[in-house]
Amino acid sequence: MTKKNKDRGRDKVNRLNKEKMKAVEKLVKYWIDLAKHDFKTMEGLFRLKRYPDALFYGHMVLEKILKAIVVKNKKKHPQPTHNLLVLLEEASISLTKAEKEFLAEVNKFNIRARYPDYKLSFYKIANLKYTRKRLERIKLLCKKLWQEIKKS
Repeated sequence: MTKKNKDRGRDKVNRLNKEKMKAVEKLVKYWIDLAKHDFKTMEGLFRLKRYPDALFYGHMVLEKILKAIVVKNKKKHPQPTHNLLVLLEEASISLTKAEKEFLAEVNKFNIRARYPDYKLSFYKIANLKYTRKRLERIKLLCKKLWQEIKKS
């Protein structure tokens, strides 16, 4: 193989790598944009006293941030799951035991496809005090996860 052919091959690999990195950046931005939108929705629902819905959107925000981290770290699409603990494992980042336990609790807020009796019992406990406390923790965890995205 001539030097010229090697250079062409190397250029093609570099171009493909750049294209892949652009695609990864675009996908990370996609998940971040969705998470930011859902974050605003979460806050709006809380102000409207739609507490169960605000918690549902809190779950969505964390899910989308974790999916952005998966894409950034693994350079591939995340699994098609809503389970925050599965996404955390796939993202290959470390959280404290308390943070992981909280993610397990937040998983329960993904109630859209649950049975009506489960939804009704959740609606009863998701009052102002309960919701405010959990949204504060969701916001703290979001802040920590945003830092993961910002890492080089």
